[in-house]
Amino acid sequence: MKISRKKFIKQISIVTLGFTAFTKLATAQVLSSKEKFKNLNLQVDSKGILDLPKGFTYKIISKHQDLMDDGLLVPNKADGMCCFNSKNNQVILVRNHELGHFPNLGKLFNVKNPFGKKFSKYLRKNKKKVYDIKRNKTSCFGCTTTIVYDLKSKETLRQFLSLSGTLVNCSGGPTPWNSWISCEEKVKSKGPGLNKNHGYNFEVPATSNIKLHKAIPIKAMGRFKHEAIAVDEKNNFIYQTEDRKKGLFYRFVPNKMGDLLKGGKLQALSLKNFRGTDCSNWDQTIFKVGQKRIVKWIDLEDVDTSKDDLRIRGQNKGCATFARGEGLWHADDFVYFTATTGGKDKKGQIWRYKHIGKRGVQGELELFFEYNDKNYLAMPDNITISPWGDIIVSEDNVGHHDRLVGIKPDGTFYHLAKNILNKSEFSGATFSPDGKVMFVNIYKPAMTFAIEGPWDKI
Repeated sequence: MKISRKKFIKQISIVTLGFTAFTKLATAQVLSSKEKFKNLNLQVDSKGILDLPKGFTYKIISKHQDLMDDGLLVPNKADGMCCFNSKNNQVILVRNHELGHFPNLGKLFNVKNPFGKKFSKYLRKNKKKVYDIKRNKTSCFGCTTTIVYDLKSKETLRQFLSLSGTLVNCSGGPTPWNSWISCEEKVKSKGPGLNKNHGYNFEVPATSNIKLHKAIPIKAMGRFKHEAIAVDEKNNFIYQTEDRKKGLFYRFVPNKMGDLLKGGKLQALSLKNFRGTDCSNWDQTIFKVGQKRIVKWIDLEDVDTSKDDLRIRGQNKGCATFARGEGLWHADDFVYFTATTGGKDKKGQIWRYKHIGKRGVQGELELFFEYNDKNYLAMPDNITISPWGDIIVSEDNVGHHDRLVGIKPDGTFYHLAKNILNKSEFSGATFSPDGKVMFVNIYKPAMTFAIEGPWDKI
């Protein structure tokens, strides 16, 4: 059911908090090599897990192999996530798990699946809801779990499996109708160990009752290596990133916002007068930081491709490519997205897009940030908007102790958190509706944190 923009702002945590700060984002300066750094003096965690600014605390509210309320175990590799408002001081977190296709998992690890011994019995009762399943067994372990958290008591009330039978659920995004779009980052065709094609988006309603939702692929949104989505309800657009070294930046125009299964038109971004531009800046500087170029949108056909060639056909039609499009967030008239390996040193870019005109036939693309100093930010992945109007970026700097990095509209960088437990990335940063709690994951082993502190001091 379609809801009003006003209700959407109340329901989706980050949008709720960041709406008044969108004007700051609209005027935010591009980020050059002369950026400032604000040292928040992260305090060394005696437990050896998270370093946070002084006055901040964390609580682990869910972790790998915890027993969930449906009898299953919390799976590993926690990725994209969003917080939704509920009732009675409660919030709902829908969380991706980036698990793949392991036909020989039982032989390798002496277990049948990552969800525990009860999973086979669970499947027999819920097999019609699981996307890819065969004889009450599955080797497609991509999924989402849902957490119901009480903001007042600071306790996890329940958690359960909410989507199952998919592959490599990386990120996604919230919708105005109180659901999460979970995206498969793996394109695999029906064959040994697989009964169905993969490479789609799936919708998961944000509900507090223990329930596995039926997994239905939204094929009109395209079959490709999905990363994230962002909904612009006002203009009837849904933007999508593609995690490939030369991926496209997509826009889906649904026939009916609120019912994506009714189809729509898939497009990809092209630079006007610059056909098929490689925006990575790897070999030569095509874009300078702060440079803006007019874009147009190219219609794509055969979007449910059997050959995993959508990006190639898009390039042949003149669409621009980006180096591993990942994090994505829409704020007012702007769309921010990351290119994790963009830039001369392949250490990352942040792009900013603004549509022009009533229907967004054209738009304007700007290189907002490009890696300059690893001490500030390296390999930007997930991205979101904080309650105070800053951009919050999760690093995916392989082999390093990754950080949550904040960027103020005036170009000031700061480090909000550092993972000292291991060298796994942060993922899924999202805020509660009251702005008092930031929820975030450590990817592996899967942990979800509730972080509180004097946000007004940031």
